[in-house]
Amino acid sequence: MNNSWFASVPNFITIGRLILTPVAVSLIVERQWSAAFVLFAVAGFSDALDGWLARTFKLQSELGAILDPIADKALIVSMYVTLAIVDALPAWLAIMVVFRDFMITGAVSLSWLMGRPMKVHPHFSSKATTAAQLALAGVILAAQAYGVHIPPLNVALVALVAALTVASACVYLWLWVQHMRL
Repeated sequence: MNNSWFASVPNFITIGRLILTPVAVSLIVERQWSAAFVLFAVAGFSDALDGWLARTFKLQSELGAILDPIADKALIVSMYVTLAIVDALPAWLAIMVVFRDFMITGAVSLSWLMGRPMKVHPHFSSKATTAAQLALAGVILAAQAYGVHIPPLNVALVALVAALTVASACVYLWLWVQHMRL
């Protein structure tokens, strides 16, 4: 089942997620919360779907390995910055999320520039961080769209995202320092 068109489906889904991201951002800025929530949910579902297709049908590709994390980061960073700008999310949390991604990308880039290329494999802490970040963004969008505000849930998710963001940044920093010492 490795037809050339079928082998590209996960990558097309990932590209679709990249395309949906600025549309969802625009909808948030326009305060069209229901549509933004639906697009965000579709983008989140597409992330699960492209990964499942790639693993199940052995359609992993070098392009997909690069595009998928880019699409994830584009979605998360865009959502967090935009939600902070419209005062739906604490600005300090958006800064923390963006800084973590900037730090990881910068460290990996620096290792390449120094002639010590580093392969980054998703760590469990990163997967948990991404899941929590997506959950919080989804809860905030749903609350704005449908008026269902559950403050204890928001506080718990903000704390969880903050803790996991710091923890995963520390893990990647530690792995990078260990790599650079070799």
